[in-house]
Amino acid sequence: MSTNAVLIPGDGIGPEITAATLRVLEAAGAEINWIERLAGVAAMDAGDDVLPQSTLDAITKHGVALKGPCTTPVGKGFRSVNVQLRKAFDLYAAVRPVRNLPGITTRFQDVDIVVIRENTEGLYSGVENEITPGVVTSMKVATEKGCTRVARWAFDYARKRGRKTVTVFHKANIMKLTDGMLLRCAEDVHDQDFSDVGYDTAIIDAACMRLVQDPSQFDVLLLENLYGDVVSDLCAGLVGGLGVVPGANFGDERAIFEAVHGSAPDIAGQNLANPLALLMSAVMMLNYLADTRGDEPSRLSAQRIKAAYDAALTDGKKTRDLGGELGTSEFADAVIERL
Repeated sequence: MSTNAVLIPGDGIGPEITAATLRVLEAAGAEINWIERLAGVAAMDAGDDVLPQSTLDAITKHGVALKGPCTTPVGKGFRSVNVQLRKAFDLYAAVRPVRNLPGITTRFQDVDIVVIRENTEGLYSGVENEITPGVVTSMKVATEKGCTRVARWAFDYARKRGRKTVTVFHKANIMKLTDGMLLRCAEDVHDQDFSDVGYDTAIIDAACMRLVQDPSQFDVLLLENLYGDVVSDLCAGLVGGLGVVPGANFGDERAIFEAVHGSAPDIAGQNLANPLALLMSAVMMLNYLADTRGDEPSRLSAQRIKAAYDAALTDGKKTRDLGGELGTSEFADAVIERL
């Protein structure tokens, strides 16, 4: 029995990595009935809003979506589609698992970190004002509700996945109220309900130094919005870049899974893009369907796909960004051959 899910191909390289990902999912037996909707530049090119109401309505109805990258203008233009989606559906926990993959050599071969980022508050609240010509302010927003729920999500994730320690990265020595609130809420949640899970804290600047010295000392990281955005990309760099890490945004009722890299319009349509990040995000989506809807066939498909792309990478079947020679479609072929 198929499961309904919304598909947002995105723009730039989005449609071609989406097509490659769907081919692998179909070959693996994942029975997903895709409801395709537009967002970003693709929606504007079709004469619609950057985030059409029809897309929002579909996600509201079906509760889960797989999303390709959408272009975000720098310093001008429309607001990030990603930020709008997180706000619209209160997707307060952004999750980025980061691990070494076989066949991809980096400085470290012992990385296994999960970055959990508060996704709706902080400076990304977008509260900015020009108070006088030449002077602007940006407000960092933190609420007890927001800090508590993402802390609870992180500790619950750690317990369910058998992880050992949640470490909060912060700058509470300077931002005593906002970052201090996250620390206080995380400590309260830990002490009240998750004392079986390890808990630690680290000041963000020193923590980043420690990350690049020895990432194996960290397990699950919990960060406010801006720190989480920066640190999750830093961690991706430890294992080969944004092309080899998945991403997901969770709320209490809905979830959106996405490639976290950009839309790379300069290489769009050239069969050069690496579809692995979106494929890995799709695997996360399949596991989510199994966990939340009892869709165990989806979990089996997820296991098959993960084993297949690990095998492909082990055999040296890689795209150009990873030092290989395969194009987008050819990498999908290599994974399908190993299912």
